[in-house]
Amino acid sequence: MKRMIQSVKQRTPAVLSMLLSAALAAYAPAGAHAANQNTRYVIISENGKQTGEQVVERGDDGLTRVRFIYKDNGRGPELSEELRYAADGTMASYSVKGNSTYGAVVDERFEHKDGRAAWRSTTEKGELAVAGGAMYVPLNSSFEPVSASIAALAAAPDGKLPLLPSGTLTQRKLVEARVVNAGEERTVQLLAQTGLGLSPQFYWATTGAKPRLFAVVEPGSFTAIEAGWEANGKALAGLQHEAEQKMLAELAATLQHPLNGLTVVRNARVFDSEKAVLGKPSDVYVLRGRVTAVLPAGSPVRGAVNEIDAAGRVMLPGLFDMHGHVSRWEGGLNLAAGVTTVRDMGNDNAQLQQMLDETAAGKLLSPQIVPTGFLEGESAYSANGGFVVKSLPEARNAIDWYAEHGYPQLKIYNSFPKAILKDTVAYAHSRGMRVSGHVPAGLRAFEALDLGYDEIQHINQVMLNFLATPATETRTLERFILPADKTAALDFDSKPVKDFIARLAKQKTVIDPTLATFAFLKQRDGDMNAPFAPIAKHMPPDVQRNFHVGTMKIADDATLGRYEKSYAKMVDFVGRLHRAGVPIVAGTDELAGFTLQAELELLVQAGLTPSQALQVATRNGALYTRTSHERGSVAPGKLADLVLVDGDPTTNIADVRKVAAVITRGYLVYPHEIDQALGIAPFVAGAPRLKALAPVSSNIAAGGNGAAPKRVGMSARRHD
Repeated sequence: MKRMIQSVKQRTPAVLSMLLSAALAAYAPAGAHAANQNTRYVIISENGKQTGEQVVERGDDGLTRVRFIYKDNGRGPELSEELRYAADGTMASYSVKGNSTYGAVVDERFEHKDGRAAWRSTTEKGELAVAGGAMYVPLNSSFEPVSASIAALAAAPDGKLPLLPSGTLTQRKLVEARVVNAGEERTVQLLAQTGLGLSPQFYWATTGAKPRLFAVVEPGSFTAIEAGWEANGKALAGLQHEAEQKMLAELAATLQHPLNGLTVVRNARVFDSEKAVLGKPSDVYVLRGRVTAVLPAGSPVRGAVNEIDAAGRVMLPGLFDMHGHVSRWEGGLNLAAGVTTVRDMGNDNAQLQQMLDETAAGKLLSPQIVPTGFLEGESAYSANGGFVVKSLPEARNAIDWYAEHGYPQLKIYNSFPKAILKDTVAYAHSRGMRVSGHVPAGLRAFEALDLGYDEIQHINQVMLNFLATPATETRTLERFILPADKTAALDFDSKPVKDFIARLAKQKTVIDPTLATFAFLKQRDGDMNAPFAPIAKHMPPDVQRNFHVGTMKIADDATLGRYEKSYAKMVDFVGRLHRAGVPIVAGTDELAGFTLQAELELLVQAGLTPSQALQVATRNGALYTRTSHERGSVAPGKLADLVLVDGDPTTNIADVRKVAAVITRGYLVYPHEIDQALGIAPFVAGAPRLKALAPVSSNIAAGGNGAAPKRVGMSARRHD
């Protein structure tokens, strides 16, 4: 069930794989349950629509069988599992068959017997000698095994559970709550587990000596809860939000170091995003979150009370990720990668508003967010974020809400009704909003341009312009399979392709290709997903392992070769767009922070120079979020969104991963501290430190109180 819930947030592979690889990769003991006890869970989207279910049957013979199905946004896994448990609640054997979110075959099995553990799947195989109990972490699974980890951890004398192939799981109770169902009451507890993925995983469990899973709540996205108890979902989500908010506020207080008083960043080589060139060494002054001066390096210091010696490092304007679906726990990943602004391309509206408030108050470790309003139509394939509408009045009401809440852009999705699309786009334009999105089913990209689109998301949506027909059902996996299969044979020098590129250039239609995300199209199960190869060795072991899980159904070498050629041509097509003058933005829709770095590498592979790729991620980001007046370049009066990088990414784009320090929203953030807190091996060995300058006697030069801001020490404890 890996990567299942990304579709709740309209994600292509793996942003939430960390959330549910952990949620779907920790598991449930037969010994903790009575024989013949069956349990059914329902999965409910935020708008109340049932999108899946899980049925658990525990037999007298000690065998637990699970049937799992989840469908949202035209995709989702179907799995059948069989499990047996040891006396300590860990898995003695496990098997799963079915299909993954994107149709890949799932066939995985595990056995722990006579002191040896062995596992085999389509991705990997392994064997270890095991002394004592340990919980196997499947690569694809239902929710059921979460119960196993909950019960096994509750019984563990030291509160720790060894994991296979590697790692250790722990959990702690955060709050308790009373839930009610037709007169029956229960006490349930919210548990936070750490040891899998890059953030804590939260589960609601029953209480008592043998607790089991009761519900999984991702506030703003979905609730998976025991059938009959659905009415308690919103209350549980509220309590979980409060508990998470407290943990996140503590993390933000630890990792965000306030810049109090005028600060000078000395001897930085500033990247000029307008000219796409690296400038001469400069001293950059920062006060209350804004740049106040940029002077030649070595100029007399005037009034600064703090100093950061950049020591000749490259200074970039804060990077933009132009295709995120932000969540509370991924902000640190963005900041550690130098991403100071994320354009959110579809979310639960209430959840996003809360994150905007928390970020503004400094209570959330997060980049700044530019929200895009998500607008979908009602169908069996609907995504379930934002507003789902059936009529033009409903669409206008949604647009009014977005405009009144300061959203500069609207995103149309796959099932939006064709009949009202033109009037909807026109109304959004009348409210001052840009319009972008997927191309609704039954249309092609050129028709979306006819109807007024300002931007198109994803390279597959562009390729479908040449491959789909009005009868193609682009709300199913066909929107991935068709481009993977047929792009290889497209003639990019043909007149239809050249005419389409010329039209995009003439209309200045923005393309958000998310190339790194779509590398999954050519990934065979067991191979490394290429964009993550440069970072894999820095990641926790379970995250590294997930980088090898393919999601496309690639049955033979011929198919693999065709898909690889198709993907290479998609990369080439983006280069053709850029050379023709089509505006490109750098978006991800994948693992926060790291995917943007991979996207910039792919832009260079497409033919852009490293400096041009950086220009796309800075100047273009500001231009197409309408924030150029305050972001996208380093200049007096603009926000001090500043990134110090080791090496020179203007000549070697891979150096963009060597982020040494980030300044944003009036805070100094050290990526190595964030990395250590999340269990990631840092990408830089040292970092420029903030130091107080000695007070000066001149009234002109004296500014601030001359004291260094209070620093909060970093704990070595992991926060994953």
